[in-house]
Amino acid sequence: MNPWLLLTGAIVCEVVATSALKASDGFTRLAPSLLVASGYSLAFWLLALTLRSIPVGVAYAIWSGLGTVLIALAGWWLYGQRLDAAAVAGMALIVAGVLVLNLLSKSSTH
Repeated sequence: MNPWLLLTGAIVCEVVATSALKASDGFTRLAPSLLVASGYSLAFWLLALTLRSIPVGVAYAIWSGLGTVLIALAGWWLYGQRLDAAAVAGMALIVAGVLVLNLLSKSSTH
């Protein structure tokens, strides 16, 4: 399977699981708690499969960077958490870093 597709799946699962953390209310609500546990389990499994083809530093930089941006956006969308100009600028820098890593670095596999 395409390692970039696996990495994308890992990121999506991690974002879903992290977003469900707030809804789990400290793991006192069953359905969101199960979503957290299953989402993280699947995310790490997909990330492990990704590491067969993509260097660990590159995969983790992309996974954590895009995950951070997507979690901030999920918090804004799902929970009404505000994003100020500094937060938006920081997220733009994270996305720029991921793009540089993928498009310009020889560390990345294509």
